[in-house]
Amino acid sequence: MTFFRAAMTALFSVAVATGAVAQDITLTSHDGKVEVTGNLLGFDGEFYRVDTQFGELTVDGSGVTCDGPACPNLTDFVAELRFSGSSVMAETVLPALIIGFARQEGLTATPARVDSDTFVYELHQTGRHAPLARFFFDVSTTDQGFANLIDDQADIVMALREVREAEQAAAEAAGLGDLKRTRRSRVVALDAMVPVVARDSVIRQISLADLARVLSGEVDNWVDFGGPDAPIALHVPDAGSGLAQAIEDQVLNTAGVDVAETAIRHVRTRDLIEAVAKDPFSIGIASKASADITRALPLTGGCGHPLAATRQTIKTEDYPLNLPMFLYLPDRRLPRIARQFLAYSLSPEAQMTIRDAGYVDQSPETLPVSVQGDRLANAVTTGGSEVGLEELQRMIGTLRPLSRLSLSVRFEPGSSRPDAQSRSNIQQLAQMLEAGTLNVRRLVFAGFSDGDGGAAANARIALRRAQTVRNAVLAAAETSIPDSIELSTEGFGEAMPMACDDTEWGRKVNRRVEIWVQ
Repeated sequence: MTFFRAAMTALFSVAVATGAVAQDITLTSHDGKVEVTGNLLGFDGEFYRVDTQFGELTVDGSGVTCDGPACPNLTDFVAELRFSGSSVMAETVLPALIIGFARQEGLTATPARVDSDTFVYELHQTGRHAPLARFFFDVSTTDQGFANLIDDQADIVMALREVREAEQAAAEAAGLGDLKRTRRSRVVALDAMVPVVARDSVIRQISLADLARVLSGEVDNWVDFGGPDAPIALHVPDAGSGLAQAIEDQVLNTAGVDVAETAIRHVRTRDLIEAVAKDPFSIGIASKASADITRALPLTGGCGHPLAATRQTIKTEDYPLNLPMFLYLPDRRLPRIARQFLAYSLSPEAQMTIRDAGYVDQSPETLPVSVQGDRLANAVTTGGSEVGLEELQRMIGTLRPLSRLSLSVRFEPGSSRPDAQSRSNIQQLAQMLEAGTLNVRRLVFAGFSDGDGGAAANARIALRRAQTVRNAVLAAAETSIPDSIELSTEGFGEAMPMACDDTEWGRKVNRRVEIWVQ
């Protein structure tokens, strides 16, 4: 447990005696009246983290002198940060961000291989021989990343999924804090899971229900989809990877099935993509960013409305199989340069770096009504039978002067809690509003629902969701939002479905709060 995080002189009024067990560090206040002895857990260039007989203490280095074999070299101190987890993030997104951060700070970033599973980036200042910082990357899986964090073998987890309950409990027991809190996790980039086939495949689209049947082995021949009489070669990510677990969470568990034993597993996504690209009778699931030499299939609902994974549909979560990329941080102080890097990762400059690396950034975009013809057509053709022309006209009349913001809010299955990407969107929207970087004078939270139940009741539910999201944005703002921005809520119920309600994923896509601005 961390008892304090303030200056050393504010911590004790009496000296702490040296324990009987040999320790490797002693911190003494400049006046000699305060002494802390223990094992050094870390030093970030400013603060010591010490394991003492009283628990874990964090001590301001400016108020003490250090004595003992573990005392760091203050003259040539090198900040070190260790990332662990998703190989996709370790090999693509994070290196791109580190290089961009170094360029912005006037540093050079030099990569080096430590061993087969670990590499490091050293950040150097011009004219300084010793590096300013070393960022280590343990390339493994999301599972292993959380395990390393809990075992104090990592500082930051790279994850392609949210933390599991068991991991969360283990992290709290290890004194790492609540990893589900807003400031303990962040989304740094967006991607999506896409079904992929060879470019000469005859298959053009697939429903999520059929995709689950293929994954489970229930359907194993293309003739069932109107294709040739040929067995389906199924390629999937290696079990335990973040991508494989996301497939389980978002596709398999919903359908109540498991991956077929005949599926061909791949440790590296690139190997999966190359195998599918060479075989016109194959299908796989990969991330959109890696699917360049294959063809990604749009998803269809029971009504046949295709949803393709594009930058806009991933940002708005209109595409149902999104893959946010998380960084999970322990509840302890990181070195200053690490904090600077994390701040950079959310900056506009970093968003362009993420886009250049082939992933979807989180910069907000606006989509006027005039470019949303498909959605409006769906509203007319598949809206609930109880939704009359008057309600559709009210919706169009309200939204026509506005533009849709690419930040949407969707909810966890069977819950009113926003999902992970949406929680990040709420935080981002609050920060933009209070900082004045979102140049708008009016903002409308528009709630929508699925078609279960009566239209009037669904409109009320949608309005309550919109009000809840508005309140969450206001609560997330650390300062007040300017009075010049008008905030309002609307509930349109089942008036503009994104998909049919005959599947759970379709209902989830329809339950949303959109942000419209003027």
